[in-house]
Amino acid sequence: MIIEEIMKTKVATLQAANTVADAIKLMEDYKIRHIPIVDGNRHVIGLVTDRDIRDATPSIFRRQEHSEDFQKPLETIMKKNVITAHPLDFVEETAALFYEHHISCMPVIQDSRLVGIVTETDLLHTLVELTGAHTPGSQIEVKVPNKSGTLWEVANVIRNRKANIQSVLVYPDKKDEAYKILVIRVQTMNPVGLIHDLKAAGHHVLWPNIPGMPI
Repeated sequence: MIIEEIMKTKVATLQAANTVADAIKLMEDYKIRHIPIVDGNRHVIGLVTDRDIRDATPSIFRRQEHSEDFQKPLETIMKKNVITAHPLDFVEETAALFYEHHISCMPVIQDSRLVGIVTETDLLHTLVELTGAHTPGSQIEVKVPNKSGTLWEVANVIRNRKANIQSVLVYPDKKDEAYKILVIRVQTMNPVGLIHDLKAAGHHVLWPNIPGMPI
């Protein structure tokens, strides 16, 4: 999946000369938390978030004493080194940048111009859709050797049960690098028979751990 498939293309923007008060109003009107700051050619020159606004404005108890803070131009508070994405970037790689740089949004740039924006909420919704967590089903975790062919072996057991696989995630076993953990979501509400078949085939099912069933 690429960013173009999940990004918002209707992006509310402001310019560097706009004020903090302008940004607050825009965020309230559109229920947003991030505003790309652009020049006359829609080149991104900065970014303002709701956190930047909170840091730059007085508390609600002292607003009358420091009303001039709301008239500061956004160029005085905006972040200037903005990490951006391209519409053809992969969602997974973009999510890794969010993780590495602790950011909450990323303007999307094509031909040096702003064409969209993607936020951590967009990535969360995408993760839910990719894993099928929003649809009825059951999650099964299987510990397997870190070698080729193991995913096929597990999938073959599921195929023989005529169960439909909704998604598969793979992550390393933190206790033993010789193993991987398969997180498989299947389209069945009663996975007991499938778990029995997996264990009978010699696979180590971590979850669900059904009482009375041999490991």
